[in-house]
Amino acid sequence: MDDAMLSEAGIYFLLAYLASMILVGVAGKFASKEESMKDFYLGGTGFGVGILFLTMYATQYSGNSLIGFAGSAYRSGWFFLVAVTFMVAIVGGYLLYAPRLYPLAKAKGFITIGDYISYRYDHKWLTYIIVAIGIFALANYMLTNLKAIGYILTYVTGGWIGFAEGIIAMAFIMVIYETLGGMRSVAWTDAIQGVLLFIGVIVITAVIWVHYGSLEANTDLLMQVRADFFADPTSEQQVKWFSVLVLIFFGISVYPQAIQRIYAAKDEKTLKRSLQLMIVMPFLTTLPLIAIAVIGAAHFPDLDKSSSEQIILLMLDELSDIAGMQMVLTLFIAAAIAAIMSTVDSAMLAIASLFTQDIYHRQRPDASQKELTYIGKIFSWGLMALMVYLAISLPSTIWWLIQIKLEILCQIAPAIMLGVWFSTLKPKAVLAGLLIGVGITLLFLLTPLPSKPLGIHAGVWGLAVNLLVVWSLHLKQRE
Repeated sequence: MDDAMLSEAGIYFLLAYLASMILVGVAGKFASKEESMKDFYLGGTGFGVGILFLTMYATQYSGNSLIGFAGSAYRSGWFFLVAVTFMVAIVGGYLLYAPRLYPLAKAKGFITIGDYISYRYDHKWLTYIIVAIGIFALANYMLTNLKAIGYILTYVTGGWIGFAEGIIAMAFIMVIYETLGGMRSVAWTDAIQGVLLFIGVIVITAVIWVHYGSLEANTDLLMQVRADFFADPTSEQQVKWFSVLVLIFFGISVYPQAIQRIYAAKDEKTLKRSLQLMIVMPFLTTLPLIAIAVIGAAHFPDLDKSSSEQIILLMLDELSDIAGMQMVLTLFIAAAIAAIMSTVDSAMLAIASLFTQDIYHRQRPDASQKELTYIGKIFSWGLMALMVYLAISLPSTIWWLIQIKLEILCQIAPAIMLGVWFSTLKPKAVLAGLLIGVGITLLFLLTPLPSKPLGIHAGVWGLAVNLLVVWSLHLKQRE
């Protein structure tokens, strides 16, 4: 443990904190009111503003928010301030459809995205395809975040916790508290993790500003060592910004776990207040992380891509001899792992509900609620075991496949966003647009054709044609 970033006491504190999440699962189990899909996958009668906001916040801001954003800002310069608009765009996507979807979901008792698609379009194959896309995207989400957990634990413990051991231990904790209390336990752990994430960002920002100086104080140094930070964005960068913004607006906002949280709101007023709070969070979370990365670039100017991903850890580790810094460093690492866990557990719960409600239940319509809940729990254990195995064993050379999840997922946005606004929209139009959009996306991604024609992601081209086909057929059917 001589090379560990955390002290021995810090490592044991971190492990104790993570293990304590099981107690939240136990509490969720005792709080459950019945053996039903609604109680297990939506937390019963609904969450108030505090829990709903925190579970949405913790789910949206994954470990990438603490690690990936800072690394990208380090490499991109001031232009990466666009990341703030990316996070705001997600909430904009929610606002486009959530206020209209929620009353219908409450009245009809929806549990999954498949419930809405089935009710709205009454088309078996459209429902199955959208559910399959949702499972594909969520499984990829789980894989990347489980892999991140393994790397972080190995790095901060100096190898004392191995890559595979870290993944297995965290997966075991998550699947225990998730199958004990379902959405209720996941939301409660998300609330704890959300608070920890927010406090971690604020404390770390304050510590770094005190010891490294403010943005203004580092400007001259930054000009000397990284003058490229102040360069005007190129046309290619602007096109890339637009392309990513479209993917995020139409992709992340329709993640199945996000839709489940919309369903889980206590009432419309609670949902609207939670979304209003979410609009503010990019300025209190993403923006400080970018500022930290900018300061870090002035003091650590020559990092490669891999090292730049650890810029915040490097800055804190440099201050490790200062009294109290081990506590700050432990807080940051706990916040990063907590953010990743909140992403993985939400994805796991959503996949289990999609399988149970939209696949198993449709094959066994007479199954009791108790049977469905039991099947969902068993499926969660099997799913997590598979994801752990893949996260540990898959070679890095195929991980580019996992990055296409958002480009495929955004193709389901028209079915949801147009569906809540246009009551006469027909399933054949939506299905045609979806299949053509996915086909075009895969054509660019899986063939020798450029994956980003004119600098725009394949998924954006697919979505554009998807929307055009849906709208054209919709107008034709109205004639």
